[in-house]
Amino acid sequence: MNIRTGAAAEHRSRKLEHIEISLNCDTGFAGTTTGLEKYRIIHQAVPEIDLDAVDLSVRFLGEMLSAPVLISSMVGGIDEAGRINRNLAAAAQRHGVAMGVGSQRCAIDDPGCAESFMVRDVAPDIYLCANIGAVQLNYGYGAGECISAVEMIDADALILHLNPLQEALQPGGNTRFSGLLKKIETICRTVRVPVIAKEVCFGISETAARDLANAGVRCIDVAGAGGTSWSEVERRRAINNSDKSVAQAFASWGIPTAESVLMARSGAPDLPVIASGGIRTGIDAAKAIALGADIAGIGMPLFRAACESAESAIESLGIVIETLRRAMFCAGASCVHELNQSKLIITGEEKACQQK
Repeated sequence: MNIRTGAAAEHRSRKLEHIEISLNCDTGFAGTTTGLEKYRIIHQAVPEIDLDAVDLSVRFLGEMLSAPVLISSMVGGIDEAGRINRNLAAAAQRHGVAMGVGSQRCAIDDPGCAESFMVRDVAPDIYLCANIGAVQLNYGYGAGECISAVEMIDADALILHLNPLQEALQPGGNTRFSGLLKKIETICRTVRVPVIAKEVCFGISETAARDLANAGVRCIDVAGAGGTSWSEVERRRAINNSDKSVAQAFASWGIPTAESVLMARSGAPDLPVIASGGIRTGIDAAKAIALGADIAGIGMPLFRAACESAESAIESLGIVIETLRRAMFCAGASCVHELNQSKLIITGEEKACQQK
């Protein structure tokens, strides 16, 4: 067994643990929320629009989506993940939204894993995002591996995910993050598709957003704190008490999603921003877009539904989208751009705030 094949086997085992923990355990943050509960959209009793006229379509990285939603990157690399990805892809195809697959590292190291990421046969028309851990650029990966990830699934974009805390908490994690921005810049210049920078659940700061924009990424996915906590997932994976205690110390770590959206918008004002991290409903999505995000990324609710069936994933995604449509109607927003200009009021405060 060569080194890369051995690494792929370890990666598959870890992914199976991640799925089992996410489905069966409480992996939420301790005391840290998305921050979206602090906001509410001002209700318009006279919206002056018809519900049927509400248009959820949005242009995202040059392509049209039927609704401002991305099914967030979650799984891949094992047989069960393949079934889940196909169910998620069927939902994305039915509703005309974007989708990201989980980290393709194992499939780069061992092409036998690639099939679990391939969904074009069930979703030929969706905006599909490949996915590689950015830190792998410091561990032997380069443009060739990134291009392979894109070509493997016929992707429209490449996500480079950033997960320093998760790697720091994993036994043998990849923690050499120095010099990474220059390598990201090289990938952005080399790969033919847009590059999206994404955290995994701890948020993107204003400084990070600015640095990533300067490196040439075309979109920021904040993946803020408040939903699934990967420090908690790694705590549950830890074997010894010392590692568990270290992971436990980060139970509240991260930038809440709402704050991260505002930071990313400030740091990279010219880039599309994806709000993800604890987005559970169409109301959450509406608030995030009103705060300044272009689209909302949704993970765990759709993941759980896709574990059951494609039909369940289609239904769950449909509920999110229809809730968002009705929220826009009651906000008097006939399109996503108008929702993005909506006034929010902070709960418990009298002063309305305008966020763009």
